[in-house]
Amino acid sequence: MNIAAWIDDINKITLEGMKDHDLVSPSLSIFISNQFMPIKDVVKVGEDQLFVYLVDNISLIQEAFVAIQNKKYPIFPRNIVRTTWFENKYTASETTLGPLYKKDGTAFTLWAPTASNIEIIMEGERRLMRRNDRGVWDIWLPGDLHGNIYQFAVTIAGKERIVNDPYARGLTANSNASVVVDMAKTDPVHFREITYPKITKDKAIIYEVHVRDLSMCSESGIKNKGKFLSFTERHSRNAEGYSTGLAYLKELGITHLQLLPIMDFARVDETEPEKDYNWGYDPLFYFVPEGSYASNLSNPITRIIECKQMIQSIHEAGMSVIIDVVFNHVFQYENSTFEKLVPEYYFRFHENGSVSNGSGTGNDLATERKMARKFILDVVDFWLKEYLVDGFRFDLMGLVDLETMKQIQSRCSQENRPILLLGEGWELDTALDKSQLSTLKKADQLPEVSYFNDHFRDQIKGNTFYSTSTGYVNGEGRNESFLPALITASCDHRFHTPMFSCPLQSVNYVECHDNHTLLDKLQLSNPTISEEDRRKMHQLATGLVLLSQGVPFLHAGQEFFRSKNGDENSYLSGDKVNQMEWRKRGREDENIQWIRKLIQLRKQHDHFRLQTAKEIKERVHFIQVPVPLVGYLLLGEKKDFVIVINPTNIKHQITMPSHGRWTKWISNLRDSKSPISCLLQQTAELDAYELAIFLKYR
Repeated sequence: MNIAAWIDDINKITLEGMKDHDLVSPSLSIFISNQFMPIKDVVKVGEDQLFVYLVDNISLIQEAFVAIQNKKYPIFPRNIVRTTWFENKYTASETTLGPLYKKDGTAFTLWAPTASNIEIIMEGERRLMRRNDRGVWDIWLPGDLHGNIYQFAVTIAGKERIVNDPYARGLTANSNASVVVDMAKTDPVHFREITYPKITKDKAIIYEVHVRDLSMCSESGIKNKGKFLSFTERHSRNAEGYSTGLAYLKELGITHLQLLPIMDFARVDETEPEKDYNWGYDPLFYFVPEGSYASNLSNPITRIIECKQMIQSIHEAGMSVIIDVVFNHVFQYENSTFEKLVPEYYFRFHENGSVSNGSGTGNDLATERKMARKFILDVVDFWLKEYLVDGFRFDLMGLVDLETMKQIQSRCSQENRPILLLGEGWELDTALDKSQLSTLKKADQLPEVSYFNDHFRDQIKGNTFYSTSTGYVNGEGRNESFLPALITASCDHRFHTPMFSCPLQSVNYVECHDNHTLLDKLQLSNPTISEEDRRKMHQLATGLVLLSQGVPFLHAGQEFFRSKNGDENSYLSGDKVNQMEWRKRGREDENIQWIRKLIQLRKQHDHFRLQTAKEIKERVHFIQVPVPLVGYLLLGEKKDFVIVINPTNIKHQITMPSHGRWTKWISNLRDSKSPISCLLQQTAELDAYELAIFLKYR
């Protein structure tokens, strides 16, 4: 017989794999710590399954087994860890978990309520930990343990497993073991003394980049290629003398640098990082920076110091730092520290016992469970206080429960600087009622959280998941009727049903690390037109991102027509596909300067960054222009702007909305250094694929 036995409730054991004759007249006994447990009832529920109900409640911390026909089978905790009884009895939300370092000794605290025994292993020696209330285990070890390597030996249902500390502050190479860290020794000079930027969300211009992509190109002029330290090289240039790296980003004028995951992740051999590539959405340990980005793995502290040096350098360059966090899944849940410490607790399961997989990665974190929520909040708190990050981008945020996101929102509001929160609000098939998830439909309950506006993306360039689909800029004005809603941050009742109550909840984008780059999409959707026209379409799309109400979001290299050679999902594709091509820096400088000019325009004039739906209704008005052109007027106290977009391949005449001296100030078809042209009459001409900005002083 191949029998599995599970504790599914406080007095219920499920037996699976029973043969037919065993079901007819099962001869079984239940023992806990070798003590016989009287059986109240046995119920057949399937062809090979029994429910065994006991007279007394079950102890989770003692070894249990079922005896059937003189054979013993261990009983493992399962569904019981997901019961209300378990939450009430073992939740330890107020307990400080993880290592607490002091010079004279370190306290180690671990939550593992179903474990019967835990030992800490340090320098080859084992020491028994003490079990306290609510499933908390702890031990204090004397001496200055900074740099010491440790692990836990955790015994559950008679089986011992070696486990790293989920709250570890440091790790050896490839996450092999936890490391004690005196975090005070990891701060760069003046790390907590510099005046870091305090940029509010209405002024945010987000730029997404992968740590490795920024510097790996042979022509980047950056020495520390693929490392945190690449961001500390503030004057890098390519062979032609054009700025690259952080110097370039500062010149471009973006306000927030959003980094793809920098917490410890899988699939890259940290000892030979050049052999592998990964975006980082395979999380392992959340309190430790990724080791492949460090210059020296022999010292576990190096990655921490260099990550802080990167953040400090970005701050000193006048930019804020957003980090991409993955709280919706882990890499290989069955091998995760969570599953080894409290099996079946940290993940969602369907009623049939299968693992929930809304993330598409094999598992969904059960963020709604109190100790999972505590872990997430502890991670957020740690990166805010220890690494001084300025925001979080939540991967697949629609899988994170609403209450957890509300508590994250509340925690971040306590900081004395603006913390920017944004995420993907997709509705995915997970084992939690949709009413409890942080999807786009719940945006009104998370007013401080911004959502990626997929409608903006798809109406502008065509459906992301259909490469030949076209939108407004590449379909001769297709979807023109949706443009007013998109330009007003999907929050204006005048144009379709609002998605948001506040414009700053809309993250406007047409390109990110996922899917095709905008240029690759245009090549697939419009293969027969000239390259020049595709580039103009690209300019229209990026221009709309920067000139619409809401929060603009750019993907690294978008401003110089980044391509991944048609690779739609480059998460493991390597540096050749993913690196920023700094050789294009000079060749595309004219377009870069145009984007830079739009960024400066947005920064200098509040017309483009209104903070309420009421302001938008009062100051944004759409004007009569030939269909499918779109034009709108932005009213100001001393000056007005008119923006007109022509997505067609022919010229069009437009009439300005009011009398006065209008100036054609900026256009994607004019050299950014060209002189301003004044209109001698109330009409103007727009060339094919032109985006023009007109200005009039009052």
